[in-house]
Amino acid sequence: MGDGRYQNPVLNADWSDPDAIRVGEYFYLVASTFNRAPGLPVLRSADLVNWTVIGHALTELEPKDHFSRPRHGEGVWAPALRHHDGRFWIFYPDPDFGIFMVTATDPRGPWSKPHSVKPGKGLIDPCPLWDDDGSAYLIHAWAKSRSGINNRLTLHRMSPDGTTLLDEGRIVVNGDELPGYTTLEGPKLYKRDGWYWIFAPAGGVTNGWQSAFRSRSVRGPYEDRVVLAQGDTPVNGPHQGAWVATASGEDWFLHFQDRGPYGRVVHLQPMRWRADGWPVMGADDGSGRGTPVPVHAKPRVAGRARVTAPATGDEFTGPELGKQWSWQANADPAWWSLRRFPSRLTLACRPSPDTDDLRLLPNVLGQRLPAESFVATTSLTLSTRDGGARAGLVMLGGSYAWAGLRHDGDRIVLAYRTAAEGAAEVDAAPPVPLGRRRAAVRLRVSVSPGAVCRFAADVDGGGFAPLGAPFQATAGKWIGATVGLFATAPETAGPGGAAAFDWFRVGPGPAPRP
Repeated sequence: MGDGRYQNPVLNADWSDPDAIRVGEYFYLVASTFNRAPGLPVLRSADLVNWTVIGHALTELEPKDHFSRPRHGEGVWAPALRHHDGRFWIFYPDPDFGIFMVTATDPRGPWSKPHSVKPGKGLIDPCPLWDDDGSAYLIHAWAKSRSGINNRLTLHRMSPDGTTLLDEGRIVVNGDELPGYTTLEGPKLYKRDGWYWIFAPAGGVTNGWQSAFRSRSVRGPYEDRVVLAQGDTPVNGPHQGAWVATASGEDWFLHFQDRGPYGRVVHLQPMRWRADGWPVMGADDGSGRGTPVPVHAKPRVAGRARVTAPATGDEFTGPELGKQWSWQANADPAWWSLRRFPSRLTLACRPSPDTDDLRLLPNVLGQRLPAESFVATTSLTLSTRDGGARAGLVMLGGSYAWAGLRHDGDRIVLAYRTAAEGAAEVDAAPPVPLGRRRAAVRLRVSVSPGAVCRFAADVDGGGFAPLGAPFQATAGKWIGATVGLFATAPETAGPGGAAAFDWFRVGPGPAPRP
């Protein structure tokens, strides 16, 4: 905020299920990515407030063929990040295939290929702990949708190299035996002053809370306490995150808040240890159960941190796409290219049997909604002679809307189309005829609070004109809505043609309406 304070959320975008650590002067954070590729983004910060994306731990999802098409709600669920024996370690779950581990000496990569630690269905939210005596453990939760059970945490002994589990595991916390507990998940395992701690949320992502469990033995029994809950604040379900400590000894807790089409945004809470030995997060009313803070003094760190946030816009002048971009499935290099003179992104109008439903297309290039209100603009030229080929700017979730260019068989038209959840696309505005084989347009989507989207187009340089009625963005499967670009063509088309995007720019949103 420029005055020594910060305002929540510190990451106001869909950085779901965050886990974080400090190594030296920097903090590092990873997040779940579900069906997006590349997966497992790695972010870095000097002060827990200003963050930058420095890479991805997964260049593609495994099994590669399985994730060659969008698998909404599948893929990379909540990961855990640790630093041990000179290496960075990420343990992450795929609820349909099991628990995997990747390592790197540099968090920017390269990261190792995923190693299967425990195959199986319904295994989620793993977290390792290397104990003082050299022994190692892994704790995880369960997804009822795959395993038939949930609300319990299972602990395994693990080989110190993190590759193998050494026993069948035992339930160390059973939420069914705790009054009021449902959907206990997301455990993070720590050790402090001879106590073993499990920080884990319960109650569901929308209206849940954060609990802490402690025991003198890693195998339990554990006693529990709710340490962070919504209370009378607007921050619903403060939930699932990471305890980190600064070099000066301050304790902090990063967690997410589910905000529907905006995804799971990340908040930072001050944390302290009470005289009774329990932690409390956020504002403490004396009861030991904290509530989220909207504004607080920043963490005390050496030096002055530069004001940064994950990138959004892209001028397409570099040799690679910006790290903010991801595809709906594993990417094929044939889908896209970057030209330097003049700089532009070219997307092939890839023939597909699913071209009429953008939710099924792997080659949608998107990014997280970067703020509660913003404007995204791009410049598009479509070159094609194939009927049905199309390209444009899209707001994509369970429902979607797009504005762009489509070849209708005789000519290219400016189109604005929407699709309700579970329904087919329909025209949301009358198509406007343009060229026969080549047409250009500037496109814009303005997002206002509540994720209400208004699309507009400029076809002749005379300024933007609105297209159809406003569109209400909706969340995807376990993720927020995605704003992005696409190009596609029917499976029966010829080469399909190509779409050239000169830039993608993100700016402040429209002023609130009176």
